[in-house]
Amino acid sequence: MTRIPWYIWLSVAGVTSAMIGVHWDISWHRSIGRDTFWTPAHLAIQLCGFIAGITCGYLILATTFTNSPLRAASVNVLGFRGPLGAFICAWGGFTMITSAPFDDWWHAAYGLDVKILSPPHVVLAIGMVAVEIGSMVLIASAMNRSAGLVRKHLEWLFLYVNAMILVALLILVLEFTYRTGLHMAMCYRAICILVPIVLALASRATGLRWASTIAAGFYTAFLLALLWILPLFPAQPKLGPVMHEVTQFIPAGFPLLILIPAFALDLIWPHISKWRKWKQAIVCGLLFLGTLLPVEWPFADFLQSPLARNAFFGSIYLDYSQGPRSYAALYRFIPTEPAAEFRIGLAIALACAIVSVWLGISAGDWLKRVRR
Repeated sequence: MTRIPWYIWLSVAGVTSAMIGVHWDISWHRSIGRDTFWTPAHLAIQLCGFIAGITCGYLILATTFTNSPLRAASVNVLGFRGPLGAFICAWGGFTMITSAPFDDWWHAAYGLDVKILSPPHVVLAIGMVAVEIGSMVLIASAMNRSAGLVRKHLEWLFLYVNAMILVALLILVLEFTYRTGLHMAMCYRAICILVPIVLALASRATGLRWASTIAAGFYTAFLLALLWILPLFPAQPKLGPVMHEVTQFIPAGFPLLILIPAFALDLIWPHISKWRKWKQAIVCGLLFLGTLLPVEWPFADFLQSPLARNAFFGSIYLDYSQGPRSYAALYRFIPTEPAAEFRIGLAIALACAIVSVWLGISAGDWLKRVRR
C-alpha cells in the first residue's frame, strides 16, 4: 500500500463529526434546552451515520460486484464481500440513523427531559461506537498490510480513532465523572471499566512505545478544545425554569487526568510484554488505579476551589437548570459513600481495571492479525 485509502479518511472525518456533535448536543441541552431535532449538533452526529453508511455501503458493493483490489483483503458476509471494518461501520451507521426518529418519538411521548442513557441515546451510542470500532478495524487492516511512512501515518490515525472511542465511552458516564462526583468510588469504577481497555488496545495493536500516552493526549486535547471553544458562542435558555443565567454554550468540563496513568502504563509495557496476559493485567490494573486516584482526587479539590473558577479550567460554567443550592453551584462534592462501601467500591474498581486491561490486550493482539 503506497498511500492511505480515501475511505479511511472519510471514516475518520465521520468519527470526528460524531464526537463534536455529541458534545455540542450535550452543551445545547445544558445551555438552551431541548430543541428541534434539526439542530446543527444533531446534524453533525447523524452526518457520521450517513458517511459510514454511504462510504462503507459503496465499498462493500464495489468489492462484491467489481474487480476491486480490495477483494483479496475482504470477508464474505451473506454473499457480500468487503473489508471487515466496512461491515461494522455500515451496521453502525444504519443504527445511528435508526436512532434519530426513535429519539424524536421518545421526547414526543415522554416529555422533554433528557438523560444521557435514555433508550434512544443508548441505541445511538451503540451505533457510534460500532462506527468507531469499524473505522479502527479498517485502519488496522490497512496498517497491517503497509510499511514505512504509510504505516506510521496509519498508526497515528489508529490512535486518533482509539482516542475518539475513549471520548465516546466517557460520554456515557459523564453524569458520574462530573467534578462533583470525583470523590465517589462509583466514579472510579466507571473509569476503570472503560478506560484501561482502550489504552491497552492502543499499545498492543500498534506496538508504539508511547501509544497509550498519545491516545490519552488526543482525548485530552479534544476535550480541552471543546472546553475553550464552545463558550465563545452565545446561547440562551428556551425552556424553564431557568435557575441560572446562561449567555453562552456550557462545555462538559475539564478532562479526566488519564494522561498520567497512560504515561505510567507506557513506561511499564516493555518490561512485562513477555509475561502471561493475566499477570500483565493484574500489574497494569493496579498501576492504572494506583496512579489515577492520587492525581484525580486532589485535582478534583482544585476544580472545586476558587482557583479553577475561570475559563481555562471551566468550573465557572453551570447549566441553566442548576439551582443555587445544587452541589455544582455550591462547589461541593456529592457525599462520598460510607467508608466500608467506599473501600468495596474501590476494590471493585480495581477488579474492573484488571479485567479491562486483559480485554484490551486480547483485542489488541487480535487487531495486530487483522488483514481483511
